[in-house]
Amino acid sequence: MTHTVQKESLPYLQLIAFAMASFLAIVTETIPAGLLPQISQGLHISEAQTGQMISIFAFGAVVSAIPLITWTRNLNRRPVFISGIAGLLIFNLCTAFSTNYYWILLFRFLAGVSTALIWGLFAGYARRLVADHLQGRALAIACVGQPLALSLGIPLGNWLGKLLAWQDIFLILAGFALLLICWIQLLVPDFKGQTTEQQKSLFEVLHLPGIAYILATLFLWILAHNIVYTYLAPVLVNAGMSTWIGTAFMIFGLASIIGIWITGILTDRWLRKLTLISLMLFAVAMLIMLLFRQTPVLIFLSLAIWGITFGGAPTLLQTALADAAGQDADVAQSILVTVFNFAIACGGFTGGIILDSFGASLLSFSTLPFIVIALCLVWFSHSGFKAGAR
Repeated sequence: MTHTVQKESLPYLQLIAFAMASFLAIVTETIPAGLLPQISQGLHISEAQTGQMISIFAFGAVVSAIPLITWTRNLNRRPVFISGIAGLLIFNLCTAFSTNYYWILLFRFLAGVSTALIWGLFAGYARRLVADHLQGRALAIACVGQPLALSLGIPLGNWLGKLLAWQDIFLILAGFALLLICWIQLLVPDFKGQTTEQQKSLFEVLHLPGIAYILATLFLWILAHNIVYTYLAPVLVNAGMSTWIGTAFMIFGLASIIGIWITGILTDRWLRKLTLISLMLFAVAMLIMLLFRQTPVLIFLSLAIWGITFGGAPTLLQTALADAAGQDADVAQSILVTVFNFAIACGGFTGGIILDSFGASLLSFSTLPFIVIALCLVWFSHSGFKAGAR
């Protein structure tokens, strides 16, 4: 049974299911980073090879998001969304029971493909659960799983790896996926996909007013973020804070949750202002990290400011993109998935070059040109980032 009526109140249990889906997707992607020694020893491979389990996962999402969402946009939303979670269930099980590194890489690639379905439908589906004036808050609740996973996923994997075999952790993730499938099937309403007559081509979606500006802003923001975030540990070591690395990530994660809360309250009224303020404060945080890189208290302050601004970024960008794309939001979100993951890869690559060539102290400085360009794009894009209440 499909639904068309939007709710005038926030359906928290339904939105939390989306938050758990994003949490599962990100933890599944990043969990090998917290299990490097255990997986390396268990499979008799190097830690660098184990790290490729993350890279191949991201690659699966990048290459599949656009074609998968394009091919499935005429189908009902819930079965497609559940298919993505079922893929994580199946391929986490396969990973848990495999002892061959190359088979595991294949399963990780296919798990990445599965998350492309989740991320491609995520924003559009969550927004359809509520009336227009609640869509920003609904998406903020749905997005809360992302900073939780980013801040807790790797430490959680590291902690569980000391208690359990690494295969058991993938079994736990598979079990979580099964519970989530049941949750969504029972509580989340289904919606129809697009009819053939409604569908625009990928080229037409890209040329909708504001779309290119939003995607360019997304790329620059995520690129700048990952230049530093990927190599935050060396930055902290350079600041004499090697014993505070775990605390630093926790501060960033908690601040991100605060950022989501603030964004959820204000995004439906101040989308444009919030985006501009967030980018400006991101630049301030990077300047503090640059100018006071030997002062731990101020480094923690910069992490808190940075976390608050980044926590709301997915909600702001996905809301702006979905507003600009209208009924083609799912296709636009699939492009977002591709650009987002490409920006992560570019950020890691660029940050690595800067770290090797100039040292950790200049990582924060290198983000500033990208942030300034992103600010200019938002400022000049009135069709992408609209002023006033949505």
